[in-house]
Amino acid sequence: MQPVSVITFGEILFRLSPEWANHRAAMYVGGAEANVAAALGTWGDSVAYISKAPDNGLSRQAMAQLEAANIRTDRMLWGGDRIGAYYLQQGADLKNAEVVYDRKYSSFSEIVPGTVDWDALLDGADWFHWSAISPALNANAAEICREVLEAATRKGMTISTDLNYRSKLWQYGKSPRDVMPALAQYCHVIMGNIWAADMMLGVPINQEAIAGNTKDGYLQAARASAAAITAQFPKCDRVAFTFRFSDGPTHNLYYAVYYTGGELYVSRQYETNDVIDRVGSGDSFMAGLIHANLHGLDPQQTIGFAAASAYTKLFRTGDFNLTPRETITQMM
Repeated sequence: MQPVSVITFGEILFRLSPEWANHRAAMYVGGAEANVAAALGTWGDSVAYISKAPDNGLSRQAMAQLEAANIRTDRMLWGGDRIGAYYLQQGADLKNAEVVYDRKYSSFSEIVPGTVDWDALLDGADWFHWSAISPALNANAAEICREVLEAATRKGMTISTDLNYRSKLWQYGKSPRDVMPALAQYCHVIMGNIWAADMMLGVPINQEAIAGNTKDGYLQAARASAAAITAQFPKCDRVAFTFRFSDGPTHNLYYAVYYTGGELYVSRQYETNDVIDRVGSGDSFMAGLIHANLHGLDPQQTIGFAAASAYTKLFRTGDFNLTPRETITQMM
């Protein structure tokens, strides 16, 4: 295994986007953490991805898609019977009620605790990224997350997480608040939105601030939630929240904030009526945060790059954001 700057960890997935009128469906390789890795690889960062897949031809073709995005796959786990999938109409949001998951009995979801040498797999890397989607799968997956986070901590890695909330997951008798606070304690960087912080970490939203549905109110609530996270999780010294509002299938209003050192930094605001594909926008934001931190950008530049990264994904089909870094920098 060659040394890399970043390792991302999570379930590799196939996305199928039916086009019923044309009697066809597009198929993409993705998964939140793979999406983060693809953006980082596109921008020239050395990145490896850890998941588990069956040892067959379809999996090898999926690995080729990852490697084409400059993602190293030499730390992959092999075994099991299938790669999970989800079905989502082209252009819809993953939070949309129409998303259908087909992830039971996937290779990743059946990793058994105590069977992987995580210290060896994480060797030669500085940053570890995971997301709240993994512990949503089942109790074993939550325990696997704990194992790998403890290994990353032993190795002194910077650890980041995305508070992805998927209402159709978390079906094994545990709520996010039962699981996520214990895992978030390992993290130095926490990303999500104020609603996810409440749902997953028990960090209450300042309801009075957001009652007026104004940007100033949302920023006030973001500052309060971010401060509460850093107080509740002492290792965490960087918090980022995104705000996405949509009035229709192709509309998006977007801005984001970054809280560090007791200060709140706000991105520029973007708006478009030409959204092509929403999937992976949040992952592009997370990748932008990681990239900016790796390259020593100041806090304002960091949130600027992350927000621009997220925005550019709205205009690319598929799960991966392959927009060149120079394009994103120009947009900032």
